[in-house]
Amino acid sequence: MGGPSLGPWAQSEGAKEGCPAPFLILGASVGNMSENRKPQLGFVGKPPGGTAPGNSGKTHCPLCMGLFKAPRLLPCLHTVCTTCLEQLEPFSVVDIRGGDSDTSSEGSIFQELKPPSLQPQIGILCPVCDAQVDLPMGGVKALTIDHLAMNDVMLESLRGEGQGLVCDLCSDRKVEKRCQTCKANLCHFCCQAHRRQKKTTYHTMVDLKDLKGYSRLGKPILCPAHPAEELRLFCELCDRPVCRDCVVGEHRGHPYDFTSNVIHKHGDSVRELLRGTQPHVEALEEALAQIRGTNTALQKRVEAVAADVRTFSEGYIKAIEEHRDKLLKQLEDIRVQKENSLQLQKAQLEQLLADMRTGVEFTEHLLTSGSDLEILITKGVQKAGRCHGYEVYGAINTKEVDPAKCVLQGEDLHRAREKQTASFTLLCKDSAGESMGRGGDSVQVAVVPKDKKDSPVRTLVQDNKDGSYYISYTPKEPGVYTVLVCIKEQHVQGSPFTVTVRKRHRPHPGVFHCCTFCSSGGQKTARCACGGTMPGGYLGCGHGHKGHPGRPHWSCCGKVTEKSECTWTGGQSAPRSLLRTVAL
Repeated sequence: MGGPSLGPWAQSEGAKEGCPAPFLILGASVGNMSENRKPQLGFVGKPPGGTAPGNSGKTHCPLCMGLFKAPRLLPCLHTVCTTCLEQLEPFSVVDIRGGDSDTSSEGSIFQELKPPSLQPQIGILCPVCDAQVDLPMGGVKALTIDHLAMNDVMLESLRGEGQGLVCDLCSDRKVEKRCQTCKANLCHFCCQAHRRQKKTTYHTMVDLKDLKGYSRLGKPILCPAHPAEELRLFCELCDRPVCRDCVVGEHRGHPYDFTSNVIHKHGDSVRELLRGTQPHVEALEEALAQIRGTNTALQKRVEAVAADVRTFSEGYIKAIEEHRDKLLKQLEDIRVQKENSLQLQKAQLEQLLADMRTGVEFTEHLLTSGSDLEILITKGVQKAGRCHGYEVYGAINTKEVDPAKCVLQGEDLHRAREKQTASFTLLCKDSAGESMGRGGDSVQVAVVPKDKKDSPVRTLVQDNKDGSYYISYTPKEPGVYTVLVCIKEQHVQGSPFTVTVRKRHRPHPGVFHCCTFCSSGGQKTARCACGGTMPGGYLGCGHGHKGHPGRPHWSCCGKVTEKSECTWTGGQSAPRSLLRTVAL
C-alpha cells in the first residue's frame, strides 16, 4: 500500500498520549493532528473578541442564544445548532456547477462526482450573514460538524462544574471523570467498568475539575462511513481524511499517511492563505474605521442641523403664537370697544327717546289745555324768529348733545406760551353729527399741570349760543399740561389731551434783511448773526459772499423765518454791533 502499515496502529491503543487530536481544514472537511505538533491556524473573519459566530472560543448559537448542540459549520464559517438550521425555511436553486459541489460536508466526501448538468439544489440562508448555503444530499445533518465549537462548549461546561455534561457511554448519568486515552467523558459507574476491562485498565483517568485549565479537550472524530472507526489517516489522492477501514475498502491502493505526518504540508498552505488574507483584513478594518469616523461626523452634523431646525421651528412657533395672542387681544379690545360704543349709543338713544316723548307729551298737553299766555310764559321759551314782521317765541327742542361727536378746534390745542392766553373752540353736535345750533349745555373744562395736579389753571368757558363754546386759559409756568373737556360728565372727542407750554415768546431785536451791506447802507462795522463777511474790511454779510445763507434772515439771530422766536441770548459771547436798524 502507499501508506504506513496498520500494525503500529493496534499497538498504540494503550499508549495514546501522542495520539493526534482532531483538527479542521477550513471550508472542507475534518481530520487529526498531533497535540505535540499542533500548527498555529487562524480563522478568516472577524478578529478574536468579535461577534461573528464560528470563531474560536464561541460557545453560544446566534439563533437560540444557548450553548451549541450538535453545531454545524457553514461555508461562510458561521456556526449554528443543527436544530436551529433545521427550523430555517429552505429554498430551491438551480446548480449549474455539476456534481456535488459542496465540499464542506462530511457526508459528501464519500460520494462520487457526477457529470455536469442542470439540477435543482436545496439551500438555506445563513442566519448571520444571509449567505447562500447549498445543502448536501443528506440535508442539514450532512453539513460539517464544528468540532472546535464542541470543544469550546465542553470547556465552558467544565468551568460550570460540569453541568450539562452526560456520560459518553451510557448517555444518562452525570460526568465525573474523563479518559485521556479514549477522549471520553465517563460517569462514576462507567469509569469503574472502564478500569475493569483488560483493554482499558491502564488508560489515564482525570477528574473534571483538573481539566479546567486545559485549552483543548477534543473528542475523537469518527468516520461518517464507519462510525466505529476514528479518522486518523489522510488519503493523498482524494485529499480527505479517512479511517482504517476506508484504506482497505474504497480507498484501496491510494497513497495515504497519518494525519500527524501530512498536517505540516497542508497546514503550510493554510498558513500561506492566511498570510495573504491578513492584508485584506487590515484594509477592511481601516475602511470600517473610516466608515465609523464618517458616520460619527455624519451623526454630529445631523444632530447640529436637527438642533438648528428645532431652534428655528421653536422660535418660529413662539413668534406665531405671540402674534396669534396679539391678534386675539386686538380683536378682543375691538369687541369690547364696539360693545361699549353700542351700549353707549343704546343708552343715549333710550334717553333721547324718553326726553322726546316727555317733550311731545308736554307740548301736546300745553297746546291742548294751555292758553296763549301760558304757552308764552312757559319756562324755557326761546325766540323762534320773526313771523309777518313780529317777533315770535317758542321752539321745540328735540336734539341731544352727544359728547362722542363733539369736536375741539383751534391753533392752541396742543401749544401755549407762559403768561399768554391760549384758546380753542368746542363745537357741540348731536348723535347724527349735526350742530346743536343752540347753547345752554353744561360744559366742564380743567387744565392741570402734569407735575402739579393740585394746582389747576383757571379756565373761562364762553357760550356762543349757537352750539359752540369759546374756551380760554392762561398758564403761569412752562411745562406739560393735561386738558379735560367734558359734557354731562363725559369726555368729548379727543379729550383728555396734553398741551406743551413753552417760555414766553421773545421778539427779534434785529432786522429781517437780505444782507448787512444793503440794510446798513454800506457800513463796514455793521455785523450779522449769520457770520458772513465781505472783502474790503466789511464785517457783515453780502450777497454771494462767504457765510451768506442765500436768503433773507434776521440780523440778530440768523433765523431765516420771519415769524419766529428770537434765539439771541444777548450775553457776552454775542457779537457786538449787530445791525438793529430798519432796512433802507
